[in-house]
Amino acid sequence: MLDYKHPEPPQQDKRWKMVRAEMRRHGYSPHALIQVLHAVQSAFGYLDNESLRYVAQALRVPLSRVYGVATFYHYFTLKPLGEHLCVVCTGTACYIKGVPQLLTAMKDEFGIGLEETTANRKLSVTSARCVGACGLAPVVVVDNEAHGNLTPDDLVSRLKEVTEK
Repeated sequence: MLDYKHPEPPQQDKRWKMVRAEMRRHGYSPHALIQVLHAVQSAFGYLDNESLRYVAQALRVPLSRVYGVATFYHYFTLKPLGEHLCVVCTGTACYIKGVPQLLTAMKDEFGIGLEETTANRKLSVTSARCVGACGLAPVVVVDNEAHGNLTPDDLVSRLKEVTEK
């Protein structure tokens, strides 16, 4: 069997060392694809085309499979996110208890809706099918902190507070 030389990362950025360490930890196994994509997103904040191509080469899996996994799982994002992240729960309880009004308030105040980022890159809004806090509906998670029983005014105030720091 021939020795396989693993490809060099696309740039000299030091963050690639963490990604390569994750690949080595899993023996560059194609089965580690999800873990490696998590490492890339953790290091760079999102998965760009160059990163997806590199992961495909290094793990020796088709680019179509890498892209399929990256687009199938809701956790992964293919575009850079803002400095602050607001995840809106769109589960049934949250939706019934006021998510449409929360989204309208964000659109009115910040000019963005789901899966969008403000022009100044201060805020991104994404969605989750359920965050598991149905008793607090409607719920949003702002910078990894859950906020429940929100009114549109509460949400706008909280988002202004974090984005104006």
